[in-house]
Amino acid sequence: QVRLVESGGGSVQPGESLRLSCVASTSRFRSLPLGWYRQAPGKQREQVATITSDNITNYADSVKGRFTISRDDAKNSVYLQMNALKPEDTAVYYCQGPKTIGQGTQVTVSS
Repeated sequence: QVRLVESGGGSVQPGESLRLSCVASTSRFRSLPLGWYRQAPGKQREQVATITSDNITNYADSVKGRFTISRDDAKNSVYLQMNALKPEDTAVYYCQGPKTIGQGTQVTVSS
């Protein structure tokens, strides 16, 4: 089973940036579609961004133009660059692979 470990969360002010990282323990990383989703208290889970093995990306409307998903197959890693953060971006962010998710990392945006 693929194990995913996220890092990079934290507390920032509105307008600031954060970069989330996720490292996968698998030799099949290059072939995996990956993504990030988030879960805020009292809200439905939201798929934030996805990236295929061919680097085709897709974003939720709520983050388009602000977030960028990328991958580095040599490092078995997927990233989520988050710019112009808003209070409504506050959530636990999870790295997602086929049939597996990470433990989550908290992102808090508050003034």
